[in-house]
Amino acid sequence: MRWEGNRESQNVEDRRSQGGGGGGFIGGRSIGIGTIVIALVGGWVLGINPLTLLGMLSGGGAPVAVEQQAPAQRPPADDHMAKFVSTVLADTEDVWRDLFREAGGNYRDPSLVLFRGATRTACGQGQAAMGPFYCPADQKVYIDLGFYETLKNRLGAPGEFAQAYVIAHEVGHHVQNLLGITAKMEQMRQRMSEVQYNAMSVRLELQADCFAGVWANHAQQARQILESGDIESAMNAAAKIGDDALQRSGGGAVVPESFTHGTSAQRQRWFAAGLKSGSVKACDTFGANQL
Repeated sequence: MRWEGNRESQNVEDRRSQGGGGGGFIGGRSIGIGTIVIALVGGWVLGINPLTLLGMLSGGGAPVAVEQQAPAQRPPADDHMAKFVSTVLADTEDVWRDLFREAGGNYRDPSLVLFRGATRTACGQGQAAMGPFYCPADQKVYIDLGFYETLKNRLGAPGEFAQAYVIAHEVGHHVQNLLGITAKMEQMRQRMSEVQYNAMSVRLELQADCFAGVWANHAQQARQILESGDIESAMNAAAKIGDDALQRSGGGAVVPESFTHGTSAQRQRWFAAGLKSGSVKACDTFGANQL
C-alpha cells in the first residue's frame, strides 16, 4: 500500500501512556472495571452483538458523562504504526468530506484514539479484547494497535491494506452515525426479537464494509494508494473475520441465528460492491433482498 508521505490526520489521540483503570460514568451511574460494558459497532474478533447495550449506555438519548481524560496527546513523530493509522484516517477524511460535499452535506471528522489495554469512552470502558470499535456518543474510533498482531498472527490476515480496511470499516460506522442510520437501528431495537436484531446488525456491519470499499475506490482514484496484492489482502481479512469463519476457528458450531457481522462471503461481497462502484447508493444493505 502506498501511503508514506501522504497527509496525516490531526484527529489522532494517543492514550497509550495512560492507565485504563478506574470507573467511568454513564448517565450518572458509575461503572467499575469488572463490569462488562460494550457500546460498539465493531467487535471484530469476539462476535459481540454490536448494539446490544447501546440503548443503556447512551441513556436513551440522554447526555453521557465520562470522567475527564488527561489532555489529548499526539503520537510521537517517529512512531511508524501511529503514522500509518494517522495517514489512513486522513485519507478517509479527504474522501468522505468530498462525498458529503457533493451530496450537499457536511462531513464531521471523527477522532481516532490509540490506547493500550483499556480506556474510558463515552460508551463505557473500552477494552482491547473488543477489537477496534466506534463509539457513536463521542464520535471516536478506538484501537489498540496490538489488534494488528492478532489480525496477522491469530487470524491469518497480514498486510497494510488489511489494516487500513479495519480503520475504514470503523469510519464507515461514523458515516452511518452521521447519516442517522445508527439512531434508527437503536429506535428499532425494542421492537425486535434477538434473532431479528442480529439480522439487522449484520446489515449494519455489511454496510460499513461497503463504505470501506467506497473509500478505497476514491482513494485509489485520487492518490493511487493500491499496490499489487492489496485488494487480495483486504478480501482475505474480510474472509477471516466473517461470523462463520470465527465460529469455526473457535472450535464451535456455526450458528447463523447468532451472526451479527455477516459471513465471510457476505463481507467480501459488500466490500467489493463499494470498491467497484465507489457509490454510497450501492451500499443499501438494508434494502437488499439477498446479502
